[in-house]
Amino acid sequence: MAELTLEDIAKLVGVHRSTVSRVVNGAPNVSPEVRKRVLKAIHDTGYHPNAAARSLATQHSGIIGLVLPQSVGSFFSDPYFPLLTQGIAFGCNNHDLTLSLFLVGSKEDEEKILPRISRRGMLDGLLIQTGHPDDLIIQRVKKFSIPSVLLGRPFDSEGNTYIDVDNVQAAFNATRHLIDQGYRRIATITGNHDSTVTLDRLEGYHKALGGAGIPVDEALVAEGSFTEISGYQAMQKLIATRPDAVFAASDSMAVGAMRAVHEAGLRIPEDIAFIGFDDVPLATLTKIKLTTIRQPILKFGIKAVELLIDIIENGTKPARRIIMDTELVIRDSCGANLIGANQNG
Repeated sequence: MAELTLEDIAKLVGVHRSTVSRVVNGAPNVSPEVRKRVLKAIHDTGYHPNAAARSLATQHSGIIGLVLPQSVGSFFSDPYFPLLTQGIAFGCNNHDLTLSLFLVGSKEDEEKILPRISRRGMLDGLLIQTGHPDDLIIQRVKKFSIPSVLLGRPFDSEGNTYIDVDNVQAAFNATRHLIDQGYRRIATITGNHDSTVTLDRLEGYHKALGGAGIPVDEALVAEGSFTEISGYQAMQKLIATRPDAVFAASDSMAVGAMRAVHEAGLRIPEDIAFIGFDDVPLATLTKIKLTTIRQPILKFGIKAVELLIDIIENGTKPARRIIMDTELVIRDSCGANLIGANQNG
């Protein structure tokens, strides 16, 4: 059986081909009665518009790109990015969009994909994980006016649309919770120093200590890279400073740090309490369940797609900014449950 065409639908309904095309593409200037008849014919015949022809007519490919600063190996080992990608995929499915994934683990990768993502007609828009000051992709996208949404606060927010969580407030809440449990030597394991996420979460840590009259001890600040092994290595250095609690800027680093504490013969939370950040599944897979800051990763991804669609349909100006809330999830590692049990006993 031959594949149906716009002309076939037009003949069935008794209208011009251009009228059917306007209905298929959601264009105005079609009467409600005619639109209803065309849609009924499409439904009854099972007609599916040819994607290539539709792209030519609308100047849209129906494809959006997701650019992540990860190598293939680290993408699958970091629990955050698969969850983020899952949320973005949900958003694409909800709006009949196809997702194209670009993993950029090096400057060479960046140079290779730049021509592909900036080629006219290939992608309708881009979602770009950001947070680093020398991001060539963001500069290229801005230069060519490609519709884009940045995932995370950029160093230069002028004219850029982005979505993020309130990292400063979230880190403040985590550190404040440890202070409220009576801890005073509170260490932190940060992410990479050239990341806005790291800077914002470190700022929240500083604010909480300052608000409680606790001076910042730089010996209690160790840099990681959002990976489990970096958390383990950072904690090996911190143990000598004798912290009584640790705020780690990711769950992966918190889990690595907790392993270092166990290997040192110390107890969690009796000797050192912990709070992480993200609330990925890893947080509940450890023997001591991790208290953490839950960020809505799946909803974040869905919302990012919706924001990009708005940019594609309505233009890049004015720049938009969406800040999503987080939640403190109290489990075993911070000592709150232990304190409550002792008080009740």
